[in-house]
Amino acid sequence: MKTVQPLFWVVASLLLLACNSEPETLEEKARRIHNSVMTLDTHDDINVANFTLEKNYSQRLDTQVDLPKMEEGGLDVAWFIVYTGQGSLDEEGYTKAAANAQAKFEAIHRLTREIAPDQIGLATTSTEARALWQAGKKVAMIGVENAYPLGLDTANVKKFYDLGARYMSLAHNGHSQFSDSNTGEYEPPYLHDGISDLGRQVIEKMNYYGIMVDLSHPSKAAIEQTIAHSKAPVIASHSSARAVSDHARNLDDEQLKWIKANGGVVQAVALALYVNKEKHEKYQAAQQVILEEAAQAGGITLLDRRAVWSLNTDDRTAYLQALDSLKTQAASALAEAAQNHPPVDVADFVDHIDYMVQKMGIDHVGISSDFDGGGGVEGWRDASETLNVTMELVKRGYTEEEIGKIWSGNLLRVLDEVAATAQALQGKLAL
Repeated sequence: MKTVQPLFWVVASLLLLACNSEPETLEEKARRIHNSVMTLDTHDDINVANFTLEKNYSQRLDTQVDLPKMEEGGLDVAWFIVYTGQGSLDEEGYTKAAANAQAKFEAIHRLTREIAPDQIGLATTSTEARALWQAGKKVAMIGVENAYPLGLDTANVKKFYDLGARYMSLAHNGHSQFSDSNTGEYEPPYLHDGISDLGRQVIEKMNYYGIMVDLSHPSKAAIEQTIAHSKAPVIASHSSARAVSDHARNLDDEQLKWIKANGGVVQAVALALYVNKEKHEKYQAAQQVILEEAAQAGGITLLDRRAVWSLNTDDRTAYLQALDSLKTQAASALAEAAQNHPPVDVADFVDHIDYMVQKMGIDHVGISSDFDGGGGVEGWRDASETLNVTMELVKRGYTEEEIGKIWSGNLLRVLDEVAATAQALQGKLAL
């Protein structure tokens, strides 16, 4: 009897607590999951002007990504991008591109080694990334957008690897010496009808050293040929589903099928034009009317997206700052217009995740923002709002395990497989 009575009261107490405890709200559940999984964004552009001792990511800047915003939104891993716009395919162009890439590599290293090493560290493997995360630090990883800065010397692949690059695309907007771009779809002709012989050599070097091949931006033929030539899984670092939004930068069902069969991963991108082209264009048209009136009054010439990205970094930054100021001045009128033509939002973005999970399976889909490179949707306008993506995933019934895979598990699994392929290749031959 002495043993039964205490047991009775323990059980009774537990039942009473269960009855009196409030059920977990959706927000509480989302926050709990968000804090327990590693959140990883594969595409954040940078400006080297924001990586100086005087002005840097340890401060709250006017950028979509900085350390305060990452902390506020619970974004754990940012892949900072060594981006180079496509220039002339000659020695002068290659030299200029190489200098641009080197400056961006050095900026990222400066952040993690000199500016804020107590807050953020550079990771080149999944093990390093998880160790930094578990230690309470933010994580920087490096992707290269456009292999153009390699020039004609494939030995530079090893140089980029040694600098920390762990993914690289063979082209951007415009055909490179390695690959055709998706821009050939609406600005023909193509240059290589896919990838060039030099591009094949670069893929082989990337496989050998352990750099993931990125399929965002190359043409469909180049994507097919790249997958066929690569000995390791591939990624699309910032591309969404063309069946959901018909844009040349998105991947059609056939391409999704190829990447699934390859064992790769597609990182859905929160860039409004790619997320819901029709909705975004209606929103933009309504906003444009108001902005044109404000710009005319302010003596500013509005530029389209392509014209903006054709500017050099300093001019583009100055233009975007002027545009932000213009939007602030016209905020009331812009908000009124948005009531009738709402912007693309987080729910629209997660529609792509839903679609690709349905087409490819939960193990082949991830997340990217393209912040500071044109990305951002209502509800995920910068890193401080990252929780809202997890909230939408929870609303749609994704489990904690599934959300962990989408946020980082799938991408890091591919990184590990690419590293294992590299190790195997290095054990068989020397380059």
